[in-house]
Amino acid sequence: SELPATPIRDRNVPAKAWIEAPAALLTARDDIPDVDGVPVRTAYKRRLGMWLLWRAGPARGDALYVALHSEDLDRIHRFRLHADGSGGGTGPDGVEHGRFRDWKRSLVDTP
Repeated sequence: SELPATPIRDRNVPAKAWIEAPAALLTARDDIPDVDGVPVRTAYKRRLGMWLLWRAGPARGDALYVALHSEDLDRIHRFRLHADGSGGGTGPDGVEHGRFRDWKRSLVDTP
C-alpha cells in the first residue's frame, strides 16, 4: 500500500482515488449523514504504525474512522464518532474503546 505517512498539506487523498481501496473503505461514508445536503467523503489522514487511517465525515461531528492494515487490507478496524463527542470502536488489540485517543493508541501498539 503506497500511501505517504501524511497526505500532502493542502489536500487529502480521497478513498475513491486509491486504486487498492477495499469495498469496506469505499462504503464507510454510507452511514454518515450528509453535511448541508452534501455527501461526506472518505479521505486518508495519516499512517499510524502499520495502519492507514481514513475518515469519513467531518473532523467534528458524525464521522467514521477506518484503519486498514498496510500489509493486509482485510484487517479493518472502525471507530464511530458521534456529533455529541461520544464514540466507540474495537481496536486491533480486541478491546472496545470509548475514547478515540485510546483507539488510535491501540493501532500504534498493535502491529
